[in-house]
Amino acid sequence: MTDPTLPQEIKPRSRGIYLLPNIMTTAALFSGFYAIIAAIDGQYVAACIAVFVAGLFDGLDGRVARMTNTQSEFGVQYDSLSDLISFGVAPSIIMYTWALASLKDFGNFWGKVGWLCAFLYVACAALRLARFNTQAGVADKRYFQGLASPAAAGTMVAFVWCFEDLKRDMGLSAASFVWFAAPLTVIIALLMFSNFRYYSFKTLPQREDGKVAFKWIAIPMLALVTIALAPPQAMLAIGLIYVVSGPVMTLLLRRRLQDRRAVVKAENK
Repeated sequence: MTDPTLPQEIKPRSRGIYLLPNIMTTAALFSGFYAIIAAIDGQYVAACIAVFVAGLFDGLDGRVARMTNTQSEFGVQYDSLSDLISFGVAPSIIMYTWALASLKDFGNFWGKVGWLCAFLYVACAALRLARFNTQAGVADKRYFQGLASPAAAGTMVAFVWCFEDLKRDMGLSAASFVWFAAPLTVIIALLMFSNFRYYSFKTLPQREDGKVAFKWIAIPMLALVTIALAPPQAMLAIGLIYVVSGPVMTLLLRRRLQDRRAVVKAENK
């Protein structure tokens, strides 16, 4: 037996990291950083596509880590930092340089409103990620509390991509859309830090035999066909539908809960 009074041998702390999932996270970070550079250079379509590429790699890193059993605390924290750049800072800079910066043409006050809207988005994305990390072990995996930052970023850049093409065809400037861009930025920012429940799509509803209903295969196929026909318009439509789904789902769940409470109260009388 080992004498508990004697000093125990301290095992050396592992300094290694799992390579494959962290490569995916680095690729997502690279894409987010490139989106910032492209937006500064005025290449808005390339910047928007880079954010979507970051979203693709962000979805892969976690799945690769789970499939290869290479999850780690380092990977979790690295992924959150990458998400803050790719889905927090990058979309806000894209939106600011594309439209919000033009608010300063209306005066110094409106110029401050423009960059404060962009900052609000970054701050809410950071708070959303911090809350997600603290609730990772106890939250219901079927739902997100608040709009997920990749979905928020996708909606933001889809808006820019869609109307960048439109303004080019119509000979307009991005300033023409600033009064839509500013409210959209604020609303999406607040939804990220809201308590609205959004379906996470991490677990699909299964029947009693353990199989998934056919519609869950048809829906992604329909979405892919629509995106292939008109990428920016389809992505913006999908993003807006998902953004609205949170408040609608939360209100329906609360209504259902109130109805159950009313039934239980009536039965107990």
